[in-house]
Amino acid sequence: MFLRRFILVTYMSNKDTSFSYTDELQEAVECLRAAPEKLIELPSKYPHRGLGESAALRLLAPHILGDAAKLDSERALAHMDPPTPWITWATTLWNARLNQNLLHEATAPFAMKAEERVLEWLLPFFGMSGGHMCSGSTLANLTALWAARDSRQVRRIVASEAAHLSIAKAARMLSLPLEQIPTTRYGNIDISQIGSLSDACLVLTAGTTSTGEIDAFDLIGQAQWTHVDAAWGGPLRLTTSHAAKLSGIEKADSVAVSAHKLLFQPKEAALVMFANPSLANEAISFGGGYLASPNIGIQGSRGAAGVNLLATLIAFGQYGLAQRIDRVMEISQKLADGLEAESSIELLAPPKTGVTVFRIPNLDMQKFHKTLPVGMLSLCVIENEYWLRSVAANPLADEQSILKAIRQANRD
Repeated sequence: MFLRRFILVTYMSNKDTSFSYTDELQEAVECLRAAPEKLIELPSKYPHRGLGESAALRLLAPHILGDAAKLDSERALAHMDPPTPWITWATTLWNARLNQNLLHEATAPFAMKAEERVLEWLLPFFGMSGGHMCSGSTLANLTALWAARDSRQVRRIVASEAAHLSIAKAARMLSLPLEQIPTTRYGNIDISQIGSLSDACLVLTAGTTSTGEIDAFDLIGQAQWTHVDAAWGGPLRLTTSHAAKLSGIEKADSVAVSAHKLLFQPKEAALVMFANPSLANEAISFGGGYLASPNIGIQGSRGAAGVNLLATLIAFGQYGLAQRIDRVMEISQKLADGLEAESSIELLAPPKTGVTVFRIPNLDMQKFHKTLPVGMLSLCVIENEYWLRSVAANPLADEQSILKAIRQANRD
């Protein structure tokens, strides 16, 4: 009995420093400055005895930091994934330390307030009245379509063939038939192919994945419910120079925006917003004996992504954020202008939301793509042919350097 009490007291008095601040955390910051270059093979088997935090950092830094896509490279324009401002690195660290859970107010008192403030600031840009954050626009789209089905009793989903694959996923999960409308050559929904929408949820896209096109918002109001998937193009509403491209979005019933795209946030962060949040929330809320308030939406436990976004909005301000969005739009336009000036290059169309699509006729675009630096461009398929695609998500990109690389590869 004595020995047992001795062991228990000894254990309780020796604080486990793995769960408290240590100066060794500074090593992580130093690795951000310059990751160790020496790659050491990861253990092939789960270690019986751990290496300790500091040794684990030194082992992993060359892999995690050194062997990763450099989204802030001056030539990175291939995907809809931006670099993140350093203030979000700091708040992400704080979030990991606190592990707040937005399922319960008691475990996330400030994190909930942060999300509420973010929504309070951003909702007016989209003409919406309420909503919440979730881990990506796939969930945001599913949440909106779920609200449409259960609050307005829609019987089917109508979307273009260029709609994000998350719409097809949502239709299957909600057991709703999906009607896919053909698109024009440029990727926006072909209005002439749309029939009656009286029993449907119409999904319009603001910034299609392949070409960045915007569907016709004058269709809003013709369906039982209209949802706008503005995962990519939505943040243009926060600018003065590009907001008009999404004019009419405020008439929709719901809008989804990916914060981890043109709001420059870490994964996973998105917003789902509703014109009538009371109607929507009633359809997508669940309670439980252990919950102080209903759980709204698909996710139960979720992290404090709103803290990162709040920090960014405060740090940048409305002007600073708009300036950075304007910068990536400027990059796409200058790139398009430079490509159009090349007689051997065919530009699909002027970029509307920062996506520039082009090809070099009579050349194999798949082979040509392989000659370019990794991360510079990506491929998309239009009318069964490969085209090259750039996505202006990186405000640090140098369009002149990219144009030079494309011209050089074309000459070779």
